[in-house]
Amino acid sequence: MNPQTHLAIDGYVDAIPAPGTGWGTARFDLTHSPADADRITPDTPDTVYACTTADPDLADVLLREIQPGDLLRVTGTLVQPDVPQAPAHFTVDGLEVLEAAPAPVVYGLVLERFGSYLVVFDVDRDQVPVFTASGRWVGEAANPDAISDLIDAYEEGDTR
Repeated sequence: MNPQTHLAIDGYVDAIPAPGTGWGTARFDLTHSPADADRITPDTPDTVYACTTADPDLADVLLREIQPGDLLRVTGTLVQPDVPQAPAHFTVDGLEVLEAAPAPVVYGLVLERFGSYLVVFDVDRDQVPVFTASGRWVGEAANPDAISDLIDAYEEGDTR
């Protein structure tokens, strides 16, 4: 029988959590770095825990809100694998977000609002796509100076 330990582990999520094998379950990997890297061997590897939860509320949070790079504290039961190279299995019964990862930034792409319209500026293109705030396609302006003309034409019923 494998030894089991109930504990709390802090670590980072490297990939978006995935649905588990049954309803209300989720699975993810949690990467834990050594707490005091200065006092241990510099090449000590991080520990990866294969985590699962059967708590529908935790699974919902994991699947809807947790993103790669989030720092979590999970509590639950740790089971050591039979095979030393396999990751330890951690059954999660508690979850706390210690630090959310910064929102991803798309470089060179900017969304800007013009009243009830949205425009997409892309540094690699002269043309500017224009949408209504509700997502309806308005058209593509030939350049930033033509945005107002495109919006005026759309409001007058000209869909070009």
